[in-house]
Amino acid sequence: MPSYTAASVETDGFSMDYLRFGSGKETLVILPGLSVQSVMGSAEAVVQAYGMFSERYTVYLFDRRSDIPDVYTVDGMARDTAAAFSELGISDACVFGASQGGMIAMEIAADHPELVKKLILGSTSASVSSDGTGALENWIALAQAGDAEALYLAFGESIYPKDLFEASRELLIEAAKTVTDRDLRRFVIMARGMDGLDLRERLASVSCPVLVIGDRDDRVLGPEASERIYSLLRDHTRAELQMYEGYGHAVYDTAPDYRERMAAFLDDRCIGTVEK
Repeated sequence: MPSYTAASVETDGFSMDYLRFGSGKETLVILPGLSVQSVMGSAEAVVQAYGMFSERYTVYLFDRRSDIPDVYTVDGMARDTAAAFSELGISDACVFGASQGGMIAMEIAADHPELVKKLILGSTSASVSSDGTGALENWIALAQAGDAEALYLAFGESIYPKDLFEASRELLIEAAKTVTDRDLRRFVIMARGMDGLDLRERLASVSCPVLVIGDRDDRVLGPEASERIYSLLRDHTRAELQMYEGYGHAVYDTAPDYRERMAAFLDDRCIGTVEK
């Protein structure tokens, strides 16, 4: 496993934690999805999973800002993340955003094309609306009730295939024991920050090549979310769509060849259609 550095970038008004590993001349940025606890706690797992990129790329993984405001929209997350890019001298980067991280990545690519050379969007959506039902609203309710164990179990059941969720049940229960009240408050704010998101018209400003990857069994945002992003991009930029089946919303963690497909896109190679 490559060695890594965990640090904070200080900008005008906030700080943001990040990981850095690899020694390549090119830059790959990973923007993770919504999580109950900070992704920094999974640093070694992230570095191990994405270590294959460490020779060609210097890889960054960004958390959200450390002290988030009471209202923190995806637009605000994107603005802060772009500021962190600039503070660290990151530009012309390959950017991979998963779920909420994909929403942030789309905003950055639309508003700051100089920062993004290629874009990979995993299990994400260009629009989110709340009707009081669905996985996201259930997660928020459980977090507000302070039930960390039920939140972790509901989260895992929504994003993983059934067999993997059952195999992970005890690990999720153990992880929930470390959740703090601050974690729960932060989770609610970030989850609510997606409500009302609508980037559909702004995708016309994305000009870099884009790979959209989803799963037909996504029970959080639905497979149509990935398909819709592709349909909004394909007429004005180079866009590819790859859809898995059976790996769930967290296909970016569960499909065994996911990162190889990322690498193929970044290398301008074709490795065929997705197979279960």
